Amino acid sequence: MSARILIVDDLAPNVNLLEVKLQAEYYDVLTANSAYKALEIANKEPLDLILMDAMMPGMNGFEACEKLKQNPETWHIPVIMVTALEETKDRIRGLEAGADDFITKPIDDFNLMARVRSLLRLKMVTDQLLSHTGHTAGNSKPLLQEINQGAGKILVIEDHDLRANKIAKPLGKTHTVTVEKDPVKALKIAKIGMDLIIVSLVSDNFDGLRICASLRFSEQTREVPILVVGDPEDEKRLVRAYDIGINDTLMRPIELQEMRARVNTLLRRKFYADSLRENFNENLEMVVSDPLTGLGNRRYFERAIEPFFGAFEASEEAFSIMVFDIDHFKRVNDILGHDMGDQILKEIAARLVTNMRAVDVVSRYGGEEFMVAMPNTNAEDALIAADRVRGLIAGTPVFVDGQALHITTSAGVAQIKEGERLRDIFKRADSALYKAKLAGRNKVMVAGETEQAAA
Repeated sequence: MSARILIVDDLAPNVNLLEVKLQAEYYDVLTANSAYKALEIANKEPLDLILMDAMMPGMNGFEACEKLKQNPETWHIPVIMVTALEETKDRIRGLEAGADDFITKPIDDFNLMARVRSLLRLKMVTDQLLSHTGHTAGNSKPLLQEINQGAGKILVIEDHDLRANKIAKPLGKTHTVTVEKDPVKALKIAKIGMDLIIVSLVSDNFDGLRICASLRFSEQTREVPILVVGDPEDEKRLVRAYDIGINDTLMRPIELQEMRARVNTLLRRKFYADSLRENFNENLEMVVSDPLTGLGNRRYFERAIEPFFGAFEASEEAFSIMVFDIDHFKRVNDILGHDMGDQILKEIAARLVTNMRAVDVVSRYGGEEFMVAMPNTNAEDALIAADRVRGLIAGTPVFVDGQALHITTSAGVAQIKEGERLRDIFKRADSALYKAKLAGRNKVMVAGETEQAAA
């Protein structure tokens, strides 16, 4: 199943608008027209995120959020408060009620999806942590609260003193904050154990996007959350930042409570992931066992998608898989060497992971071949998603040892059919991949009696 999101609003047009936006991103959406109904649904249905309108008749969103966070069975579900209230006191009230984030009406699509993806990643890591400890939502609150109490090490990359101070001073009251103006020095500092990196996209003296790309490329900083600070009208640059792999955005002018909310969410995710790595190494090795890319291997992929077959048999919930292959990879290895080839594999793996949904399963299946499983997704939608990722890979050079390399991929897509197991659907997707290669490479093709191709 895809991530399940509950929309709570007493006005039907608002609900319908959000429902359309989220379903377009393949999320499973539930709705409630009152806070009372929302609490009832939260107690009965498994939820990954709640979008809660602040002002509703009867019980308002703040009161409902407090009840959710006090309930031992629902306290761990992230809540985004949706409000037309822009005063700081109202944002503080939302945070005090336990809200994890907030967005202001009229809702901007870019900011909405950024917040949703960020908190869904947090929920996924939280669920992993609870699963590995054997805890339930009801008895795990002390465990996660203890993790949350840690102070983080934050690096701020900003060359303007006033802008840097506006970020560092308030965060420095709780966390250890380092400010660095020089991007070269900043990248060195980032590799010595930071919990969060805040990067300015408005500097006149360095390219913040290039810094983000370098952070994501480096093995030492690949998993460190990145929060970028940018101008709201520069949406193209902000979208590019997400393509590179940043985790969240903070718009100028910076509002203090919003900054704290975003920082707290990213640090929680980092602390939970660190706890998983430190305390459950044996289990993590089963989950992430490809030492080169950090992705799951073939065995992990096969185990991870087993529930998809069960969902299809029980309720005909379709899913699709993609097989990605790096074009002319043998030639790259022969000409540039295996070390260079390894760096390319790492970069392609990182781009696949950062450009798929949180619910998708991404693995290195062997050699230069990667597998992606998309739950609750038909072949047509998977074809669109695969071609989007293909275009992103082809459209952005891979930088290795100072060289800009133009790397392309081909992919085959197949949707589950009745009676099939993994070997069957893989065989069809692999056949579609082969046809994409024959058609000239840098293409995506979907399996079927009449092959559809993209690109």
